[in-house]
This record gives sequence, C-alpha cells and structure tokens, in this order.
Amino acid sequence: MGVTLPVSAQQVELRAPETSEELQETLRAASLLFRPASEEPRSAQDILAAARADYARLTAALYDAGHFSPVVRIQLDGREAATISPFAVPAAIARVEIRVDPGPDYRFGEVEIGPLAGRSDAIPEFARGEPASTSVLRDAAAAAIDGWRDRGHALADVAGQQITARHRDARLDADIRLDPGPVITFGALIPQGHDRMRPERIVEIAGLPTGLTYSPQEVARAEERLRESGVFSAVALTQTDPSSGNVMDFTAVVAESPLRRFGFGAEISTEDGGSLYAYWLHRNLFGGAERLRFDAAITGIGQQEISTEAIEGIDLEFGVRFSRPATFTPDTTAVAELRAYRLQEPGFTVTALGGEVGVEHVFDERLEGSIALGLIGMRIDGPFGEFDIGYAFLPTELRWDNRDDPLDPADGVYVAAAATPFLTTEGGAGARLLLDARGYLGFGAENRTRLAARGQIGSVIGADIAEIPPDFLFYSGGSGTVRGQEYQSLGADYGGVEAGGRGFAALSTELRQDIGESNFGIVAFADMGLISSDAGFQDDPEWHAGAGLGLRYATPFGPIRVDLATPVRGGGTGEDVFLYIGIGQAF
Repeated sequence: MGVTLPVSAQQVELRAPETSEELQETLRAASLLFRPASEEPRSAQDILAAARADYARLTAALYDAGHFSPVVRIQLDGREAATISPFAVPAAIARVEIRVDPGPDYRFGEVEIGPLAGRSDAIPEFARGEPASTSVLRDAAAAAIDGWRDRGHALADVAGQQITARHRDARLDADIRLDPGPVITFGALIPQGHDRMRPERIVEIAGLPTGLTYSPQEVARAEERLRESGVFSAVALTQTDPSSGNVMDFTAVVAESPLRRFGFGAEISTEDGGSLYAYWLHRNLFGGAERLRFDAAITGIGQQEISTEAIEGIDLEFGVRFSRPATFTPDTTAVAELRAYRLQEPGFTVTALGGEVGVEHVFDERLEGSIALGLIGMRIDGPFGEFDIGYAFLPTELRWDNRDDPLDPADGVYVAAAATPFLTTEGGAGARLLLDARGYLGFGAENRTRLAARGQIGSVIGADIAEIPPDFLFYSGGSGTVRGQEYQSLGADYGGVEAGGRGFAALSTELRQDIGESNFGIVAFADMGLISSDAGFQDDPEWHAGAGLGLRYATPFGPIRVDLATPVRGGGTGEDVFLYIGIGQAF
C-alpha cells in the first residue's frame, strides 16, 4: 500500500541559473508541480503524472520566451521522471527538482508571411533580426488573418507553415502561408434559445447588416447591442457555413434573464447626508425588450435640520421610465419618463411634476447623445417669492468618452455638452448651456501617478431671472464644484436679492498617487469656482477656491474617497475644514 504525503511534505525546487527572475516566475506558473493540490494531498502517481506533463509545458513556456533549444530535466527523489514507468511508481515521493538550461536566445532569420491583405497587417516584431518566440508567430498570423477578415474574408485562416530552428546560429526561420477565402456577405440572423422574446425583435436589436460585406466589428457590435438591451444574461453570435454566392447566416444564441428585478440601497455622505433608494423594473414588458422601471429616492437626510417642527434639506423623488431599444435604428432607444419631486436647497424649494419623451442614440463606441421634449409644472418658493409656473423644454446632450476606465481613469478625455432651450407659461424663453470637460494623464510604472483636470462652464440665456427654474441657475461650493467651501455657498446678487447665477465656471485639478502595490492611494487637489449674474460674465463675478488632501481605497465598484479640504479664497479661509466621504473619484 502506497503512502500519500501531504503537499507541504513534497519539496519542489526549480534550478534555472541562466534565466531571469521573470522567466523563472513564468516557468513556475506553467508547471503543474508547483500548483498546490486542491484539497486532498497528492499521491506519488499524481506527482509523476504532473512531472510527465511538465516536460511539454515548460518547453512550450521556453519557446514562448525565445529559447528553442532548451534542456528540461525533472527528477523525483533523484530519478528522471521520464524514465519511471507508470506501472512502477514509487510508494512515496518527497523531493522534486526541476533543472532548466534554456539555451541561447533565438532571433528570427528568414521570415515570410502571406499573402497579406495590406502592408499594415505585418507586425514589426516578425522580422529578420528581431527576438523570436512562439507568441510572435501567433501574433503575426493573427494580425494577418484579422487583416483579411476586416476586408470581408470571414473564412481567412492559416493554410500551412514551415518553422525551422537553426541551432548553430540560434536563428528561427518561419514561412506562414494564408488562405484568404472568398469575400463573405452577411445573410440572415437566426435567433436561438429565446423564450419570451420575439425573434423579430432580436433581429432588430442586433442590427446585423444583411446584404453588406462581412465585418467582424459589425458582429461584435451586434452582440453588444443584444447585451445592452438588458434582456439577456448571455449572448453569442456564431457563423454558419456560407451558402451559394458566399452568403453567410449567423445564429444568435441567447439566454434570457428573469423578467423582474427590484432593489434598494442606502448611502451616506458627509456633504449630502443620508440617502435611501428603491427601484422595480420589468425587463421585457411586451416581448420586444421594452423596459419599465419605477424609482423612488429620499436624499439629503440630515444635510440641514431635522426637528419636530421642520425637516429641511430632505429631497423626495419618484419616477417611472419606459424605454424601447432599436427604435428607428438599431442604435436608437426611445424613452418616456414621468417624474415628481420636491427639491429643498439652501436658497429655494421646488415641487414639480413633469414628463418627457425622447431618444438616446449611440453614434459609435465613444460618442452618444440624446434629445427629448418635456413639459413640467413647478411650485417655486425662492428669493423671488412663491409662485406656480410651467415650462416646455428641449434637453439635448452629446457625450464623448474615451477614458480607459470610467470608474478610475488614468488616460483619456470625457466631454459632455448640454443645451436645454425652454419656454415658460409667462411668455418667457431661454436656454441653459453647460460644457463639462475632463482629461486624465497617467505616467510612471503602470500609471500609478495620474494627473486629472476638470473644467466646467455654463450659461443661462434669455428669460427674466424670476422665470428661470431655480435648479437651472448655477451655484458653487461643495464636492461637485469647490471642495473646502460650504455647499452652494456662492451665488449671484440681483439688486440685493441672492439667487443662483446665470454664468458659471469651475476648474478642478488633482494629482493622484497609488501607494506601492496596495489598494490605497493619496490625492492632492485644488478647486476654483466662479459665479456671475450675467450669462456672458460681463459683470464683476465672484469666485472662491479650496484645496486639500485625500485618501483613496480601490474597490471593484470604484474607489472609496475621503477628502479633507479648506478654503483658500472666500469665506472661512484659514478657519474651516471640510470632510468629504463618498464612492468614486471626485471626477
């Protein structure tokens, strides 16, 4: 009867003195012998099987690193593993030693690949004199095949290859032949796996361009549209064999998510107070991916005063939203919303009921926009008195986003431009304009040091100041504009009446630094905000500023943010200190 030793009793040692520490780590990762047993201790039979498999695994890892004449020896208690019969396995194995002589670094000699669809499809690493590796061979073949597929040759593949290692010269010759195949035309999309979803709507949402030349980008975009509909938990588009005329149908294999979902949550912020949220949604109301969602929120709890006589600063909101993807075009979603809310800000209170209908459109992977037509009725209690008023408005927005990570960007730009023309029931007309631009630049090892900047500028033109919705006017102060200043502490003066400004500008800068390999980071920041009573900043606008330091802790849902800030210009300079706690970067 064989004796089984626990994993900890088996000493596994790698001896590769002629290799770098990085290559040694690669070899350990490739080796089955270095992998701990899942639960039960490994038997001698298991160790021998792993050792036999490791000859090929370690050799492949060395080929991938450019070593094409390696010597790999694996000894089990001093015996070469390859010489041990699987029918005569020792009762126990206590010591495992792996010896690796990588041999010289190889470089490419005579190399050729073709035919190519275009010169740009040849990667520069696959050239005479460059370091040779199997990964470069794979990348060269993949790039050449992608070049053909991007030009409509969906069946392009490797037809044959001749790889020759010239050990005396440490050279690797490679000749890779390709078969482009015919130009393929998109055929029909055939849905499979659907239950409640109507198949014709799956076809509409996917938007596969039947009759046009094959493009892998169009296939990927069709999959993405189906996923973004929110109806499916899994989506996969697979090609079928082409028919006569080189027309290729695709199957869309889908798995539907549960029809209904509800959720609730709570947040707490040192500036905004506590918040309670709840929602309920139906993913597929009529079998065409129509989504119905109800939302309710109580925010600003504890932001101002809570007493037996008054509850100040608490905002209430209830909304219902209906959306239908693939309306008019595959990238256009039709939306309709109803919203009732009570907004209590330091300078005004608004109670409103309104709705809007519109569309949201994705132009490409970076650019999207929306436009809607809305009506809203308000009761306003503010610096210009208490009164009822109605509005018709046309909100439009364009957003450009090429950030590498929207939750914690290290590179890229985000720009949002919004314009909302409006008419009032009092005969007034105006428009609110706002531009929000953010840029990010990372440098150093793995972009662990990052610069971030944000600029905002806005104006409200036309209409008498008393007729402009109070939440259309601009204030400065708080985490969204100037940290270190009281929330909405800076407004504008209209003949002795304080209200929000018609003109607004803000600038924020941050230097973000990760701390080693940990999840922690530190931030230094400075913010500035300017408010004007004139949309063109023709008066003498007031401005204030704040600065401070912060701590970040990275999580999968965005960094946890803790900031300490103080005023550097404006009220409280040198006296006040503000604490901000939230989830996500400040911008």
